[in-house]
Order: sequence, then C-alpha cells, then structure tokens
Amino acid sequence: MATIKPTIPQFEYITSNDLFPAMVAGFGAGKTEAAVLRSIIGKLKNPTTNRGFYLPTYDLVRAIAFPRFEEALENMGIPYRLYKSPLNEIIIPNCGKIIFRSMDAPHRIIGYEHADADCDELDTLKKDDAAEVWRRVISRNRQVKPDGSPNTIGVTTTPEGFKFVYEAWKNKPRNGHVIIQAPTYSNPHLPEGYIDNMRDQYDPQLLEAYVEGEFVNLTSGTVYRTFDRKLNDCNDVEADGEKLYVGMDFNVENMAAIINVKRDGKPRAVNEFIGVFDTNAMIKLLQERYPRNKLVVYPDASGKNRKTVDASTNDLALLRQAGFQVVVNPSNPSIKDRVTACNTAFCNAKGERIYLVNVKRCPELAKSLEQQPYDKHGQPLKDNIVDHPLDAMGYFIVKDYPIMRPLSMPRIRRYG
Repeated sequence: MATIKPTIPQFEYITSNDLFPAMVAGFGAGKTEAAVLRSIIGKLKNPTTNRGFYLPTYDLVRAIAFPRFEEALENMGIPYRLYKSPLNEIIIPNCGKIIFRSMDAPHRIIGYEHADADCDELDTLKKDDAAEVWRRVISRNRQVKPDGSPNTIGVTTTPEGFKFVYEAWKNKPRNGHVIIQAPTYSNPHLPEGYIDNMRDQYDPQLLEAYVEGEFVNLTSGTVYRTFDRKLNDCNDVEADGEKLYVGMDFNVENMAAIINVKRDGKPRAVNEFIGVFDTNAMIKLLQERYPRNKLVVYPDASGKNRKTVDASTNDLALLRQAGFQVVVNPSNPSIKDRVTACNTAFCNAKGERIYLVNVKRCPELAKSLEQQPYDKHGQPLKDNIVDHPLDAMGYFIVKDYPIMRPLSMPRIRRYG
C-alpha cells in the first residue's frame, strides 16, 4: 500500500475519532481529498458495515467523487468494483461497500443503512435543506459496529456565511461537533501565485471565507457592500463611434439598460436608461442616442422566451434585427456569481477598484447600489425599484469580468 502524506488539517480530519468532525476549509485546502481518504480508511477499519458518502448533486458524485475514489484506491493498491447508476456504490472485496447519494433531494435519502458517513460541501445547500439532509443522514447512520464503537459523520465544506454548519458547529455546538480549520495556505503544494490570484478574484470579505476558511456574514447590510459613491466615481463619458457595452434587463413597462465603456480594459458605467416601456422603445432610444456607436448588448437570458408588447418576435431576436451584437448564455448566471463578480470589480482584496461609475450620469444605478438589501432568505431583495439597473449592470460584468472560482484545482497528490 502506498504511503499517504496529508496536510496537517487533513490528517486531523482523517484520523478524528469525534462523532461529528467538520473540516471547514478554504479553496485548494484539500477538503474533498480528505473526505475521500477518511471514507476509505474508515471503511477498511470497519469491513462488516456500510459507509455513506454524500455530495450536493449526482453530477458531482459522477464528476468528483467517483474519479477521486478510483484514483485513491488504485494508488493505495486496494481492489474495488465501481457500480454507477442506479446503484451508485463502490464495493471493496471483503470490506463491504460505500454508498453514494445526492443531497439535493432529501426525501430520497431512504432505503439503506450505514455505520459511518461523510458529507462534502454541506453548506452549499440552503440552511433548511442542509438541516433536513443532516437529519436524514443521521437516520441512515444506524448500523451497529462489531466493536461497539460509535457511529460517526464527517463534514467537509467551504464556509458559505452563517448557514447550517456555522449554527451546528460554531454558534451552538453540541457534544461531538468539532471544527478543524483548514486555510488555503495549509496546503504547501499549491501552484505559485494561487492565493495572489484569489486576491484578484474576490473582495476582502469573500477572501476571509474562501482563503482563511472563516465564517463571515455574506448576507448582511447592502448587497453591493464594496461600492463606494466617492471611491468608485469617475468622469468618463462615451465617445462618438466608441464601442459600447450595454447591460439590459427586461421588464414589462420598466426596462433598464446600463451603458458601459472600457478604458484600458477596465469597465466604466457612463449612462443609464431606466423605466423604458418595452424592447422596441429601448432599441429606438439606443439607436437615436448612439447612431454611430457599435453596441454590444448583454441582456437578460429570459428574453429568448419573452415577447415584447405587440410583437411576435422574442426580445433577443429584436435586438439582433436592430443590428446589435448580442452576448448571452442559454440561461442567466447564478445571482451569487453575479453579485460576487460585481463586488470584486468594485473592490477586490488587493484594494483595486476595477469598475467605476459616473455617478452624475448614472444616479439610479448609484442609488440602487447603495440601497439594495438582502431579503429574509439571504437573496438580493427584488422590489421592482432598485433591482432592475443592478441586474442590467450585472449581466455585463459577470460575462466580461467573471469570477474564476477554483472548484477542483489544485489537486493534492502525495501518494508514495
């Protein structure tokens, strides 16, 4: 069997005898690998019982868990048989099986038992959903071990604000709930510049969560917390014939467009059109205002299904017919990705303010940036007043200045 050489936090998690250890980690700290190794080693220690392994979706089970388990088992010289859908399990000869399940449908966590389990990325679920998953995993964790040792459930997750893991392990921990902190830099095998690149990609508050592995409140105060009316102000205006980048949000009788330019590759919001009646009216307004400018439009993806007033053609088609270049994905990006991209553009962890706004010419956008709060579910409040210019702005920023979140890289390879 090959030698395993984990990091210090990984070793603490893999070998923990606590009932419910939680490895709360920054990106690149090796939490999923730690979960895989804990699962395999725990299975070898208890060959007569089953073990569970949980991920947010079955896509992640297939894309992340199966390859990681196969690689680890092969490097450790352990024979196995992998059975994909519908069984979703790995059988280790003479050591029983590891059962894989998704956490996105808690009502389907039924019909099997195990003695130990591991839940990876538990806090990516909504707080109530994570609590329900936890209850159901505990209900499955009821096989009796021959040696009488207690059943355990390990958790590995990136901190996603004050959600379920924070409440159960940090705020009101019960017996056996132990946190093992794993900042990104606990992994000495990261590529050069990895953490510096993250400082470019995230604002200071997100960096605290995604590098330090700390719980921070990501849903308090205003949504666009890094925007500063003075520090993010500029005097830029659009020039005749200059290429313009137009973020656009479709709404019945209340369309919004934010006009942007790029100066030295950096975005500048220079004008706004708010409360426009429909897509045809918006097209006419843009054509009249910018007859000699090339317009690149970043619209709401729902426009492919929405038909503007008194029209048989969908809104995206109308924009293309008007001669605009349309940049749009099949579906809108997640709200979280859009907000994160904008906050980082307003001010990243290095203090750089990439995205500036001509506050005098974009008064509604500036006001909305200062005022939009979170709702009771931790989502940006949709009140049909401040959200439209923010959505329009966000479609452009998240497309041209996206956050490149490191989901599965870098890998930590230290076998042998």
